Amino acid sequence: MSFWGKILGFVFGFMFLKIPGAIIGLIVGHFFDKAYSQDFNQLGGFGRFFTDQSGVKQQAVFFHALFSSLGHLAKSDGHVTEREIKIATLLMDDMKLAGDARREAQQAFREGKSSSFPLADTLKGLVESCHGRRDILQVFLEILIQAAFADGTLSTPEYKVLEKVASILNFKRQELDFLISAYEAEIRFRQRGGQGGAGGQQGGHRAQPYSDTQSLEDAYKIIGVSESDDEKTIKRAYRKRMAEHHPDKLASKGLPQQALDIAKAKTQDIQAAYELIKDKRGF
Repeated sequence: MSFWGKILGFVFGFMFLKIPGAIIGLIVGHFFDKAYSQDFNQLGGFGRFFTDQSGVKQQAVFFHALFSSLGHLAKSDGHVTEREIKIATLLMDDMKLAGDARREAQQAFREGKSSSFPLADTLKGLVESCHGRRDILQVFLEILIQAAFADGTLSTPEYKVLEKVASILNFKRQELDFLISAYEAEIRFRQRGGQGGAGGQQGGHRAQPYSDTQSLEDAYKIIGVSESDDEKTIKRAYRKRMAEHHPDKLASKGLPQQALDIAKAKTQDIQAAYELIKDKRGF
């Protein structure tokens, strides 16, 4: 919050008119600070979209890195499909990006499609901006994984891009593979009870019959455990997965509010998977 207007108004007012002048100067300074703050919130590009001034730069870097990486991922197999463009557009809709912020996202997506796009430098800027916070970077990586499955499959070129992104963000290959496996399980798991939705039909194909056994197997994959693990191990893994996607925790660490819905969806899947495991194992 800006306060220099009030300070200067008070000082100069007091110099000329003592106490009455100081009061008048304080009032005038207040309105100056308020106007200056509003001007700051109307900065160009992604910056003007956020009201939290302390997080403007970090969140702008997050969005630019995200949509440019999405463009790079979409172009990895040689061409960008209409479905991939639609996925990016839907993501902009879900994040309620409008006006200049949306145009910035579209421009970032186009930049990412360029053969000369500096992926490594862009991602290193993201890591630096969020101070290497793994939970923020993991949500970033999970959004890219979700986009890669836009057509229902993960191609080899797309996997190579995800592998490169994961490496730059300091995630090991086995960690990337776990996140991919967990997301595939989530897609199938959401079919339970005829839920359908984003996970019910991928790539325009009709959802296949989904048995109780498959549902339980996917629940274990979502939590990151196996059927042979004991109750203590499962509970510990569940708490870890929930902590990685807790909306309040992520918001406090700088994840843009517009990206929190994705984290919330993850927590819902993790919670549902854990409840199924609890019911089946009786703990």
